[in-house]
Amino acid sequence: MNKIIIRKAKIPDIKQIHKFINEFAKKEVLLARSLTELYEGVRDFMVCEENGVLKGVCALRILWEDLAEIRSLAVKEEFQKSGIGSALVKECLKEAKDLGLKRVFALTYQPDFFKKIGFKDIDKSKLPQKIWGDCLKCPKFPECDEHAVIIHLL
Repeated sequence: MNKIIIRKAKIPDIKQIHKFINEFAKKEVLLARSLTELYEGVRDFMVCEENGVLKGVCALRILWEDLAEIRSLAVKEEFQKSGIGSALVKECLKEAKDLGLKRVFALTYQPDFFKKIGFKDIDKSKLPQKIWGDCLKCPKFPECDEHAVIIHLL
């Protein structure tokens, strides 16, 4: 029987993650990531696999003492709406809580997906660590069309 596994990414996963994320970047639904950036951030990533086949990825990036971001969430089209995305986000939220983080946000084109998990809308201006750390480097800045959502952890 096939078993779907959600686990922390490992170095051998990076080239597959790189290809996976950048396929979504070509569709302009994710930001492209370089191999260097992915190797440096390998500990941020969770992967969903079945029999060694990557079905989805998600990263939890810590930005500040009480704030982290869900980023690079992608699930292969044929596996979307199967619960993989939610499972990846929930695993990242569990890790955030275990680390003592109080808030986790995401910039997304799919705010309703995140709202089903418990996220709420937030104005991007309330996330200065993100704006000054990453957004200034984005080709869409300052005309970002992504929605900001946040969840407060107990």
